[in-house]
Formats: sequence, C-alpha cells, structure tokens
Amino acid sequence: MELKGWPRIAVFASAWAVALFLLLPGLVAIPVAFNDSRFIALPRDGLSLRHFETLFSSADWLSSMGDSLGVAVASTVIAVALGTLCAVGLWRVTPWLAAVVAALLLAPMIFPPIVSALALYRAWVALSIYDTWIGVVLAHAILAIPYVIITVTTSLSLLDGRLEQAARSLGAGPLRTMVDIILPNIRTGIATAAVFAFIVSWDEIVVTMFVSSRAVYTLPRRMWDGIRENVDPTVAAVAAVLIALTALGVLIAVASTWRRGAKSA
Repeated sequence: MELKGWPRIAVFASAWAVALFLLLPGLVAIPVAFNDSRFIALPRDGLSLRHFETLFSSADWLSSMGDSLGVAVASTVIAVALGTLCAVGLWRVTPWLAAVVAALLLAPMIFPPIVSALALYRAWVALSIYDTWIGVVLAHAILAIPYVIITVTTSLSLLDGRLEQAARSLGAGPLRTMVDIILPNIRTGIATAAVFAFIVSWDEIVVTMFVSSRAVYTLPRRMWDGIRENVDPTVAAVAAVLIALTALGVLIAVASTWRRGAKSA
C-alpha cells in the first residue's frame, strides 16, 4: 500500500532524522580538521590547513597510511581467495554439513574482538610471528573471511546448479568449471566481498594492538595514539580525508550503477 499525504511525509521525515542522527557526529570531524588550534576544537578565529599539512608532510602519518594500505590489500587477497573457496565448498556439500562448517568458519565474527585478539596473540607468539607483517596480515584475513563467506554464499544461492552439471557433463574438470562457470557468475559477490574485507582490515584496531608492537603501525592505531597521548587534531584531518574518499567511492559506485542501468534501458 502506497503512503500518501501526511503519513508519507512523516515516514520520510523520520528516515531523514535517523540518517542525520547517525551521520552528524562523524561529520563534526570536518570543521574540526580546519581549526587553527593545537587542540581538537571547532574553528573560532578562522580556517586553517595546518593539520592537513601535518598529515601529508609527517613521515609517521604517511608510514601508517602505507602500512594500513599494504596490510588491507594483502589480507583482502587472502580472505577473498580462501573465503570464496570455502563458500563454493559449502555450496556443494549437504545442507546439514554446510551449516555445521559455516558455524565454525563464522566464529571470528561472533566472538568479541578482545577474545579473538587474546587468542591470536598467544598463537602468534608461539609461532614466532608476533609483530610481523605476515602476522598482522593473517590476523586481518582471519577476521575478514566470515564476511567473504557470507557475501559469496549469497551470490551462490542465486546460481543455477544445473550450469555446473552441464559443464561437467560436457567434459569440463572441476578447475575448468570453477574458472569458466562459477566464478564469472558470482563476480559481483566476490567484488562486494573484497570491499567488505578491505574495510574490515582498514578499520581494525583491537586485534592489531595485540598482534603487533612497532614493526607494523597502522593508521587506526596511529589515530588512537594521537587521541590518547596528546589529543592531536591531525586525527580530525585524517577523518576528513577518509570521509571524502568514502563519499567519492559512493558517488563512483552510484554513477557506475546508473550508467549500467541506462545502457540496459
């Protein structure tokens, strides 16, 4: 039933009120980034780019951005590869077995972050990969794999299983079927899973603080130290840059969807 008149206005007003309630606290970082004070505050005497200059001229901040980008890309590749294989394997087995295995694979998403952090810390120390690149990358990949499995499984649920059967009946082996039939039909789900995995790694801080010390110093950890130790306003500049990049990504995605829709029409 389509709403009209005052009920329609009330629904849209409520939706916008909730959206603004969720967005405005984060958007406060934008004016704070342009203040000319050495402390986190709203601009009073004028606007300044000093904190952005600090961000892009500081070796520490640039190094942290490089660490975050490198870890996020590497963990995304590992998580997407392993998560996609797990999702395809679960798609092929019986439902009850798939449910049991999925429950185990999704455990990192269910456990509190501090529990996962403590477990990984003990394991990484025992394996001698504490405070190493490979240790941080593997930790982030473990946290991202459940998101990949969920996303790819959703795409596989829309795939007609008869396509695989037809390919196998025509002589295609498991690898050929996987490469030529399954992966092309779920590429959108894989791309979405990669985005989720990248975001999980890019924003992760709790596990990172447990499995690394100084060798890998990611951007979220640098931001945490900037707030905890000296209330550095550069943190607001970082937040503003990330918000701008996110908004740009959303606009590109919307424009791409609109173009595909226009071509289809």
